[in-house]
Amino acid sequence: MSDIEQWWADGEHVAIGLGGHEYSIFVRRLGSGPSMTLLHGFPSSSHDWAKVAPALAERHALLLLDFLGFGASEKPAEHEYSLHEQADLVEAMWAREGVSSTIVVAHDYAVSVTQELLARRAEGRLSVDLLAVHLLNGGLYPDLHRPQPTQTALLDPEQGPQVSTLINEELFVAGLGPTFAPGFDGVADSAEIWQAMSRDGGQRILHLLIGYMRDRETHNERWVTAMHSTDVPLSFVWGMLDPISGAHMAERIRERLPDAPLLALEDVSHWPQLEAPERVTQALLVEATTGIEPV
Repeated sequence: MSDIEQWWADGEHVAIGLGGHEYSIFVRRLGSGPSMTLLHGFPSSSHDWAKVAPALAERHALLLLDFLGFGASEKPAEHEYSLHEQADLVEAMWAREGVSSTIVVAHDYAVSVTQELLARRAEGRLSVDLLAVHLLNGGLYPDLHRPQPTQTALLDPEQGPQVSTLINEELFVAGLGPTFAPGFDGVADSAEIWQAMSRDGGQRILHLLIGYMRDRETHNERWVTAMHSTDVPLSFVWGMLDPISGAHMAERIRERLPDAPLLALEDVSHWPQLEAPERVTQALLVEATTGIEPV
């Protein structure tokens, strides 16, 4: 059994109601202690956290889920996916699991879901207390986001469905290559991301999932304002070589949130938890130093 298949075997599927429909959502729980919720990016799954989860579980009760349309969760083919709905999913999962307070760790796609959760908190609409939020490479400021060519093609109304139909593992792995740091062998990780994404034919809905890029632009002001004004302690762990949301995004974070700890991983690209799991684990368990510090 492969590592990701074991990950799925050790979790379970639960029924979550969203928008009047019930969906099968994959959830994995590990460890004990204060709650920590780990949220994954596009186009992957909760398995992204597999390298850091064992050490984190020694101090925390981890809750990891696959967003609707991702990984081992249900992937409805005729569906309008949105970041708001994914935030609804997180809240529904917290309610089901009896989570009243939690630390949130989010990467990539999930940083936008977390921004929505912060906005709901600011509006007094979030029932769960966010103890701290740790964010890893993601498009916090949409004007700085630099999508990969495949992402841009998927977003196009005409090209998108065609790309979803034609993409295969070889093309997918090659496309992910530039998002890993030079010298890091990301082939095995890319193959597992493909396995999660293509499960149950998930590659065929990529053009639907990519709509999150429009969501970011539409809700930019509300989400950025909520992040800048929140009373929740924020910290950042950032792969500086990331061509999508790397050093240029970190510079904006430093300008707008100068008091928030930001750990700069100078030799890491878009996938800190895959490329540098030990350093990411340490950053999540130990309070980071204020300011951008190269590692």
